[in-house]
Amino acid sequence: MEPFKVHVLGCGSAKPTTRHFASSQVVEIRGRLFLVDCAEATQVQLRRAKCRFSKLSHIFISHLHGDHCLGLVGLISSFGMTGRTAPMHVYAPAQFDDILHRMLDFFCGGLEFPVVFHPVDTNCHKVVFEDKCVSVKSLPLEHRVPCCGYLFEEKPTLPHIRRDMVDFHQIPVWQLNNIKNGEDGVAPDGRVVPQAELVSPPDPVRAYAYCSDTRYMPSLHKMIMGVNLLYHESTYDSTYQELANKYFHSTAAEAARVARDANAGHLLIGHYSARYDDESVLLSEAQAVFPYVTLAQEGLVVDVE
Repeated sequence: MEPFKVHVLGCGSAKPTTRHFASSQVVEIRGRLFLVDCAEATQVQLRRAKCRFSKLSHIFISHLHGDHCLGLVGLISSFGMTGRTAPMHVYAPAQFDDILHRMLDFFCGGLEFPVVFHPVDTNCHKVVFEDKCVSVKSLPLEHRVPCCGYLFEEKPTLPHIRRDMVDFHQIPVWQLNNIKNGEDGVAPDGRVVPQAELVSPPDPVRAYAYCSDTRYMPSLHKMIMGVNLLYHESTYDSTYQELANKYFHSTAAEAARVARDANAGHLLIGHYSARYDDESVLLSEAQAVFPYVTLAQEGLVVDVE
């Protein structure tokens, strides 16, 4: 199977600490890199993760709190110093359009590449980007400002050629692409060989859901049913339920409920409150509800499988 990975660049919340950077991730799908949120120090973390800047052309911002977007202009400025000419596409809540372009005009004059802004309606669950390999859908969330998550879904691939059967029936090489696309094979003696005998099933389609800052949403699981990997913010443990309710954040137990109800394959939790010197309490709380949980950490790379 082709690579589908999540690189954690930052997993802390708004208050800076010496242990965690604020929110940012890279989603790697079939050799392409997508940046999700862009807090301060994101460009430094990109270099530490050895993610090639030249492969990055789409940035998805969940909401307009500084711990999710204040690194964006600095990153774009650095791209300008590398001689970039390819467009950079930014997807974010519509309110960011004017703010972004004012900052770019002030700090990034003379860029030799276009920054293309794509407004995202945070109230809608719909496709905001797609190409031949992947589609990205917005996931409406409930925070103190307009906010959405993003669902990355692979596009189906073609079936695999069964080399043993192709050789057995002496199918010419020039027919292989047609067979992968559904046609039967024709042997040199004119025999028609059904396509089903010449291929094995394609790789299963995988999906990753990034659920940024949000209070617990009992119906969220319906939009991400069956995802292989779910990232869900877990700012607090349940002893701080009142704070979670007040600031529209989630507890680790609430994140685990979403994963359980979505029948997710695995849960990645992050966006930790700065009050925690040890996030094991969050891990234990989540695992009491849903067993397959990992604590996000800077530098962690998680396979979506």
